[in-house]
Amino acid sequence: QVQLVESGGGLVQAGGSLRLSCAVSGRTFSSYAMGWFRQAPGKEREFVAAISWNGGRTYIQDSVKGRFAVSREYANNTVYLQMNSLKPEDTAVYYCAVHMYGDYFNSDRYGRWGQGTQVTVSS
Repeated sequence: QVQLVESGGGLVQAGGSLRLSCAVSGRTFSSYAMGWFRQAPGKEREFVAAISWNGGRTYIQDSVKGRFAVSREYANNTVYLQMNSLKPEDTAVYYCAVHMYGDYFNSDRYGRWGQGTQVTVSS
C-alpha cells in the first residue's frame, strides 16, 4: 500500500526558505504524477504545484510562481517543494498527494495523501 510522509515544515520569518519533502513508499512512485496542496485555517484546500510522472513537466500556482519549485528524485522516491521568499499568506498545512487522473489542479483527482506538514511564516 502506498504511503506518503511529508517533512520539512516549520516556523520561518517572511523572506525565508523551506524545503518540504514527501517520501513515498511502494513501487508505484515512478508511474504517477505528484502534487502539493495547502490548506490554511478556515480556507479550502488549494493546489500549489504538481510534477509529471517523469519529471518533465511542472505546474505551479500563479500566487507562488517564481518563489516555489517542485522536483522529484527517483532514487529515494521523494518529491520536494522548494519554497523561497516566503510570505505570511503562505502559512498553511502542506500536503503531498498521488495524482490519479485528469487535471492536476483539482484535489479530487488525487488518490493518496500524506498527513501534512505545518508551515508558519511570521511577519
